[in-house]
Amino acid sequence: MEKYIAYYRVSTQKQGQSGLGLQSQKTSVLNFITDKHSLIASYTDIESGKNNSRPNLLKAIEHCKTDNATLLIAKLDRLSRNAAFIFTLRDAGVKFTAVDMPEANSVTIGIMAVLAQDERERISQRTKMALEELRLKGVKLGSPQNLTSDAREKGSKAIKRNARNNENNQKAGEFTVSLRKNGMSFYAITKKLNELGFKTRYGFEFKQTQVSRLYNRYS
Repeated sequence: MEKYIAYYRVSTQKQGQSGLGLQSQKTSVLNFITDKHSLIASYTDIESGKNNSRPNLLKAIEHCKTDNATLLIAKLDRLSRNAAFIFTLRDAGVKFTAVDMPEANSVTIGIMAVLAQDERERISQRTKMALEELRLKGVKLGSPQNLTSDAREKGSKAIKRNARNNENNQKAGEFTVSLRKNGMSFYAITKKLNELGFKTRYGFEFKQTQVSRLYNRYS
């Protein structure tokens, strides 16, 4: 009977507490396991987009080595966007199986590592170019919630709040256009806007559909 150790990953503490994302991964793993398999343990990392620390992945890998088990991953396609995860998995020296990509092997995982690292470097370069383009246009960048004195004044009137939010959208829109011109995907642009602290007019993080509309509005 083949032994498996499952590894799950969710991107935020909120997802970890609510089970969002985590439950779907567990369901995929349980559907994969048959009477010919033995799931002997599972590990979960709760990781923000800016944090590459994966202590429980390392524990899962060591457990696999100790018990001669196979590392079982629910969703390799999502995790493959993170270069740190791919390099760790590639260099681990343990057997692994991905439920959603069963054909993945040490060769494909190495290719994913190179592509993930290249994409991260390209995104960084595109972001710098876009920020420089906005700077040359005279756009003052900074934390969007602190763009004007009105934004810093808690008791400001609704009309002033609306004006501030419209200005935030304009800056986010111009930034989106610049990044898009440099070949960045709407997915990557959305992630970058949220990382830089841009908010929608209602104070929420941007979604990809909203970023697409911003691009159409300001391009």
